[in-house]
Amino acid sequence: MAKSENKTKETKASVEAFLNKVEPEWKKEQAYQLLDLMKELSGSEAKLWGPSLVGFGTYHYKYASGREGYFFRVGFSPRKTALTIYIMPGFDRFDVLMKKLGKYKTGKSCLYIKRLEDIDMDVLKELIVESLKYMREKYPN
Repeated sequence: MAKSENKTKETKASVEAFLNKVEPEWKKEQAYQLLDLMKELSGSEAKLWGPSLVGFGTYHYKYASGREGYFFRVGFSPRKTALTIYIMPGFDRFDVLMKKLGKYKTGKSCLYIKRLEDIDMDVLKELIVESLKYMREKYPN
């Protein structure tokens, strides 16, 4: 049985070229804010994963099913409907922070924010730091 591969992979494409195409202008500016924030907090350079995900750092995962691959430790994408921030451990362990964050929606590992003004940026920073700490402990490289 063939192993299933992650379709979203790190590319050599320019993160800045991708972000420069983001519209409207306010969303581009907020994407650059997230770029600077995640670069600072992760200590990693931004890489474009697939056509539209900006990721920082990498980790290797292997599921019981045999599926394995590499993915970024934290990232974001300036989607049409929301700024999507990828918190790879999910949100269950971050209940206290999530209650203080502000206005958002979540998916499994996706934090959907309309605008950065809708959330407390200090809480977002803490969420990213705690997420990265968890990822380093679970997936040391």
